[in-house]
Amino acid sequence: MLITTSELEKILDDPNLILVDTRSFQKYSQAHIPNAVNLDLFSFHWIDTSHEGISSFNHQFEKIFSRLGVTEEKKVIFYDDVSGMLAARGVWLLEYFSHPRVLMLDGGITKWNSEGRASSIILVNYKPANFSGKPNPKILAGFQHILDNLNKITILDVRSKEEFSGKLVRAARGGHIPTSINVDYTENIAKDGTFKDAEQLSKLYQLKKDTEIVTYCQGAYRAANTYVALKKIGFTNIKVYLGSWGEWGNILKLPIE
Repeated sequence: MLITTSELEKILDDPNLILVDTRSFQKYSQAHIPNAVNLDLFSFHWIDTSHEGISSFNHQFEKIFSRLGVTEEKKVIFYDDVSGMLAARGVWLLEYFSHPRVLMLDGGITKWNSEGRASSIILVNYKPANFSGKPNPKILAGFQHILDNLNKITILDVRSKEEFSGKLVRAARGGHIPTSINVDYTENIAKDGTFKDAEQLSKLYQLKKDTEIVTYCQGAYRAANTYVALKKIGFTNIKVYLGSWGEWGNILKLPIE
């Protein structure tokens, strides 16, 4: 799931590699890792987890990944400024679509640059293909699943303390999903921008490895980062709540604390 900067450097010219810079086009155009294409994943929010909403979500991302050129034999590596939420969102998305070869650059372009590795300003075009991923509902949660299982699952709210408490309101209502535990996703990341090591992460998440965990934030970006962190230390039953607080906080009939 994670690849180091030195490992990536060795395969940059692999014809079956799709290297994806998930930052804004502005940052990408200023400098990026050689051969990387740009896909600003922050442009693709989705806060409807009804049956129809998930169906539309699947259809949209089939088109996006087709444009990106993803096929089964391609190895797709996402990177961000650091081991951040955008690259993690990319990893979770392709895992959701059951793609067998997806990785995230640990430490992102910040670590890459700090080590004096090559950069480029050449814009790289997509090479479209026919993407046909198979959605895996085991790693995506909708609001109904959470509502039906509030007292059976562990819910991790990975937003800031201010958002969790309701002091900072970013929907029709402030607060959090009942029974949820607050662990800010920034706690996953070490000072050098890589993920913290297994020992440090295990201290953050002292839960049984087979516990059903649902992560959420505002729009399922930070939640994807915690998904990757939990996978790194061996958790096996993790879902990302796609709609997150952007959906839950705006559906007035849903309970909050």
